[in-house]
Amino acid sequence: MKSPAINKAMDILRQLRGITEGQDNLPVKLDKIMALIASSMNADAAACYIAVDDTYLELFASHGFNPGAAHKVSLRFGEGLVGEVAKNNRSLAVADAWKHPKFSYKPELGEEEFKSFAGVPLIRWNRAIGVLVLQGREPHEYSRMEIEILETVAMVLSELVSSEEMAEYKKSLIKERGITEKEKHKGISLSKGYGLGNAVIHRRRQAVSKIFAEDKEAELHKLEKAHQQMNEDLDEKFASTKLGIGEHVDILDAYRMFAKDKGWYKKIADNVQSGLTAEAAVERAYEDMWNRLSGTTDTYLKERLHDLRDVADRLQSYLSGDVGSIKGVDSNDIVVVAQTMGPADLMDYDYSKIRGLIIEDGTPTMHVAIVAKALNIPVVAKIRGIFDEIKTGELLGVDGTEGYVYINPTAAVKEKFQDKIAAQEELKRKLAELRKLPSKTKDGVRINLAINVGLAFDLDYIETTNCDGIGLYRTEIPFMTSDVMPNVERQLSYYKELMDRAGQKKVIFRSLDVGSDKLLPYWSFGGEENPAIGWRSIRITLDRRAILRKQVRAFLRSAAGKELNVMFPMITNLAEFEEAKETLMLELEKEKRRGEPVPSKVNVGLMIEVPAVVFQLDSILPQADFISVGTNDLAQFTFACDRGNPKLTERYDVLSSPFLTMMKEIVTKADKYGVYCSVCGEMGGNPIEAMALIGLGYRNLSMSGSSFGRVKSMVRSMNVAEVSDYVNNLLKSSKRTLRPQLIAYAYDHGIEIY
Repeated sequence: MKSPAINKAMDILRQLRGITEGQDNLPVKLDKIMALIASSMNADAAACYIAVDDTYLELFASHGFNPGAAHKVSLRFGEGLVGEVAKNNRSLAVADAWKHPKFSYKPELGEEEFKSFAGVPLIRWNRAIGVLVLQGREPHEYSRMEIEILETVAMVLSELVSSEEMAEYKKSLIKERGITEKEKHKGISLSKGYGLGNAVIHRRRQAVSKIFAEDKEAELHKLEKAHQQMNEDLDEKFASTKLGIGEHVDILDAYRMFAKDKGWYKKIADNVQSGLTAEAAVERAYEDMWNRLSGTTDTYLKERLHDLRDVADRLQSYLSGDVGSIKGVDSNDIVVVAQTMGPADLMDYDYSKIRGLIIEDGTPTMHVAIVAKALNIPVVAKIRGIFDEIKTGELLGVDGTEGYVYINPTAAVKEKFQDKIAAQEELKRKLAELRKLPSKTKDGVRINLAINVGLAFDLDYIETTNCDGIGLYRTEIPFMTSDVMPNVERQLSYYKELMDRAGQKKVIFRSLDVGSDKLLPYWSFGGEENPAIGWRSIRITLDRRAILRKQVRAFLRSAAGKELNVMFPMITNLAEFEEAKETLMLELEKEKRRGEPVPSKVNVGLMIEVPAVVFQLDSILPQADFISVGTNDLAQFTFACDRGNPKLTERYDVLSSPFLTMMKEIVTKADKYGVYCSVCGEMGGNPIEAMALIGLGYRNLSMSGSSFGRVKSMVRSMNVAEVSDYVNNLLKSSKRTLRPQLIAYAYDHGIEIY
């Protein structure tokens, strides 16, 4: 004897089959099916949401809601109750949807009068392709039997949703919206945002036409002149470019170091001496390096090879006389299209006119993508063949948020882009206005927001953001851009300028952090199989103590009469911290004995980057004045995951229960001992990750200047008590990542995570 649930389901399915096999077009079929399901299940309304891509659902049909709501309501996976069903591939029933924390109100639907909610996923190949929803005007606890009936109906409805008929219907919708298949290309997003402009095709590399030199001396003179001119132009270009603060500054200066590298230049000159033309000599020098390093699995060395290729191509352009001959279009809005390009190549254009960048061979760790992101240029990559397809002057739309490129978009698509760009500009204006407002949450909690600083000309963000201070000064950058080891006086000039610009704001110096991927041209580090966990950072400066003594001496003199905050990176145990701290204090005593002006107060701290130190906090914190969590390395070492490896980019997430639990342990211990605790890694500059950190108890965050406004906007729109409850409950989850839940929470509670 069949159960009542099976009997009822079979009755609905018989009628559903009759509808699907009928002659009506698909929209009519879907409307009839929604009416059938609502009637058979004694519900006041029914709706069918269908996935339009891997991230969004769209309302395709409904019964009982506002007439004409179809295709006017869309939701992200994870947004609202419907998005939650799609994201988790799991049914969800709620007696009163309005009381559920995930509920997301959609006025276009007209669901003001509805209370109860039941949603089941439409599944194909273990992936949600849609959601079937029932709603009622009165609160109602859906029984297991009702959910089972709905799930059975959803199985059959999934067949219709994945049918050829549905595929053709989706194509017709795309066409109606002014989007053709040829016009829209899917890639991967490397930098978010929207841009509309005319195509400029980027071509740099010239073929070497003449191999052997007729006059070696003439070729050497030509090489020297081109090399000198290239470096002078790069110095002028970078000095006049206000690029903010962050990793992109490190990248551009590493690029400039390559261009000035004496060893590389000597190899080229030697090749000329052997009888090659200057152009052929440059190519031979690069090929020699490629042959030695191309087989490496080290991400850092691979990126250096890319940089060297870019520098070599640039030098070739000076040798051939093609420098400055980039062909553009007569437009104030351009989109640069390249197969590949170097980080300095963007500087060859008037980047104030660049509205987007398309790179056929791009990767998330590509240096030009990082620089473009700092300039707020949307970037889309990995679209096979697009470099050859796009013609100079064609109108292009770059959707860096979803990863689409539109070639010669229709008027309708162009209008949508203009709306999104206008919204983007409005957001910039809004963020600029935040400068005058306090960094306080809705429930009155003060969050201190500082910036991370690189070079001296990056200090403009101190004024433009009105930040609370400098949470991290990367002292290695001046060392990396110098041809020789900077002496105390030279270091003092850097640090003094920073202290003067900061005024009364808090400044935290990080002692020299080199090694791993930050090599100095005048030091021989030797080969290491695993440089990220090798001889680097504090390990170097404790072994070469004279370097550390000179640096802390410069710190002390730069902060004369002011408060000095020094932290030591890569500390692994208490003994290392004690050694470093003792070195600083001995230099302080020497300065006093010399009668030199000294800081009014000296605070000594350490970076929490090595997991081992987390287990020693009870021993270390009583001896530390402050700590700062470097989440980049801490995550890398915790997950045993090279953060520069694109194959591992999305495998591990800092917004996972294990990592967040570790972060909570750190701030809880710091609070217990009354020690100032901040975050200066990338987590602090990502709004959704910063929201989670605040929920865990962090009240001091430091970030790149370009991220400052977005994080401050998030802070002012959140309620700490509510977020804290939610985040701490999530720590019990066994999911690989908690990111979707946190994003959904932010959207559902109006927290601004642009």
